[in-house]
Amino acid sequence: MNSDVQIAGDPLALPHLLPPVPAHPTTVAGFAGLARSIAADRAAWAPLVRYDATTRWYHRLRTVPQALDSVRAGGTPSAGKAPIGYEVWLLSWLPGQGSGRHDHGPSSGVLTLLEGELTEHAPGGPRRLTAGTQRVFAPGYVHEVVNDALTPAVSLHVYFPGLTEMPMRPRAGLRSAGEVPGAPDAAQEPAAN
Repeated sequence: MNSDVQIAGDPLALPHLLPPVPAHPTTVAGFAGLARSIAADRAAWAPLVRYDATTRWYHRLRTVPQALDSVRAGGTPSAGKAPIGYEVWLLSWLPGQGSGRHDHGPSSGVLTLLEGELTEHAPGGPRRLTAGTQRVFAPGYVHEVVNDALTPAVSLHVYFPGLTEMPMRPRAGLRSAGEVPGAPDAAQEPAAN
């Protein structure tokens, strides 16, 4: 009995029959485009979403490791070498859930809101995020994301290089519009007797 390869030939020997290799992003715009293309494929991510009343739910959708030859000594990307690695995460947010104030260590990122509404608290003041909104940030960018709405939200996060740390930052490191530098937080003020 003949095999399919014996009858039809080896499909791998005919490059025009192979699916195109997906392009690996190399720019911030490329990573934002990757996030938009994943967001557009609702059938791929929507069935994965879960909600947890005790903590924010998250799921890693994709991990692309960094190529060994893409980093010079000292940890900086080499020009003309293999692209940096990245990760794609799917997160759900029930009303009242938040991230706490944090940065993403050495990673840059793209946050894309897929469903619902979130509020980002960052140095420029609070910003309302609605479905389809994208936020791009560099390493060291400090922010807090909270679901202040009455309905759940779902977001997609692309980190490049992949997320290795997410240090929490004290409130003093980030002010919302209207806050006075050096003023105590309401939670830190002594209770009135």
